[in-house]
Amino acid sequence: MSDLLAKAPAAERPARGIVLLTLGGIAAAFGVASCCALPLLFTTLGLGTAWLGGFAVLAAPHRALLLGIGALCLIAAGVLLWRQQRAAATCVPGTVCAHPAIRVLILVGLLIGAGLLWAGYRYA
Repeated sequence: MSDLLAKAPAAERPARGIVLLTLGGIAAAFGVASCCALPLLFTTLGLGTAWLGGFAVLAAPHRALLLGIGALCLIAAGVLLWRQQRAAATCVPGTVCAHPAIRVLILVGLLIGAGLLWAGYRYA
């Protein structure tokens, strides 16, 4: 698989950078929200939150760093997604462009990450 990606032209390569930045932002936002916002949300939904205690203990001392990293990752992914969306709008028929479903999934991931980041900042 990696050999195919290395030989593929730049237009055919998947948006790995955007996906990695989005996942990094979601992971950092999850760490920030694990102490207060997620337990509140999960208990409201009737779900157990004992498993979040370990994440909260590990993430609490690094809250400010995780907020910064999460925000930077999500902003960078948003900018890259915006650039990809602009390029897809001018995509000539018959050429390879990013699939719209992938762009939608990345957008949903960015929104989830931004929501977790906001909740972690607001409720901590």
